[in-house]
Amino acid sequence: MSDTDLPFLPFALPDITDAEIAAVTEALRSGWVTTGPRARAFEQAFTDYLGGNGVHSIAVNSATAGLHLALEALGLGPGDEVIAPTLTFTATVEVVRYLGADPVLVDVDPVTLNIDPEAIRAAITPRTRAIMPVHYGGLACNMDAILAIVREHGLKVVEDAAHALPSTWQGTLVGQLQSDITVFSFYANKTITTGEGGMAVTRDPKLAERMRVMRLHGMNRDAFERFSSKTPAWYYEVVAPGFKYNLTDTAAALGLVQLQRLPQFVQRRQYLAQRYHAQLASLPLVLPATAPAGDVHAWHLYVVRLAPSACMGRDALIQALSDRGIGTSVHYVPLHHHPYWRDRYQLTPEQFPQADAAYQAMLSLPLFTAMQDAEQDRIIAALHELLG
Repeated sequence: MSDTDLPFLPFALPDITDAEIAAVTEALRSGWVTTGPRARAFEQAFTDYLGGNGVHSIAVNSATAGLHLALEALGLGPGDEVIAPTLTFTATVEVVRYLGADPVLVDVDPVTLNIDPEAIRAAITPRTRAIMPVHYGGLACNMDAILAIVREHGLKVVEDAAHALPSTWQGTLVGQLQSDITVFSFYANKTITTGEGGMAVTRDPKLAERMRVMRLHGMNRDAFERFSSKTPAWYYEVVAPGFKYNLTDTAAALGLVQLQRLPQFVQRRQYLAQRYHAQLASLPLVLPATAPAGDVHAWHLYVVRLAPSACMGRDALIQALSDRGIGTSVHYVPLHHHPYWRDRYQLTPEQFPQADAAYQAMLSLPLFTAMQDAEQDRIIAALHELLG
């Protein structure tokens, strides 16, 4: 059977079992489908997964919402600057503009593709208020270097950990590091999913309280509290002009089961990444950086880069794999290439040589826990046929 006769192999698929379906069905039958007891339970389970230690978990309907709440809680506004990498999804920095502040984009490390601490240092101005590192692909940033810069300059740090559950830095889980707020994503292709959703975590109770209030219209009592408490259900007070960022109980029901399965998900992703590493090593590819000894790489993404000696370019390879029924993606078109960011801040590729060079050569191979060994073998065989 040729590749063209096989089913199309997508870049990513969620790993959903009967357990998740039963949990969601139970939530639907309970009559409580918006934010309620399951959302509260999911927050507590997430805090417990991170190891507690004073962490507050705030469930939201997307990581984008979580990042917005994080920066709002820290008091960012017009005139402020936030440093972030250009090699990220636009959500990382669009939330900066929501508040009227300005993102300052910087280059990445050529090996890890994470934000370059020296580029951060060079970009700091009197207007800089915060740094937003992105743990690219599931590999934790050099947080020691970043936190040293933060302390030196009196800045805030919000980790974009959309890729980073359960990544570690120096043996500590992302979410337990000494940043102000960390935000995770539970989008459909992430290491666990709630369909759409995210979690903001912080050790600061005041920041946690502000994010809780602002995620639901600025009300001082959420729906679950109002309808389950002994005080009058109808009464609440609006204390700020908030947003509509709460996570539903149906989504949380899915998340509770997914979180229980996270250890096996991580093991499977590590196994698949190791197979790619072993079987692609002879090809003209730059393989993704692995985590330092003793640390965990979440392997949300497996991003390869074509070496200069490769017989075809990135776009041609993507098309050739697609012709063989194999889906891929590119993470990411750097922000300085997008018209809004490019034109507003007068950005050029020459300002970001490492991110630009990586972008021209990169593609993300399928990596998801429901992928079978035989499906991965098919990808590996196609790459050997095309590049070997």
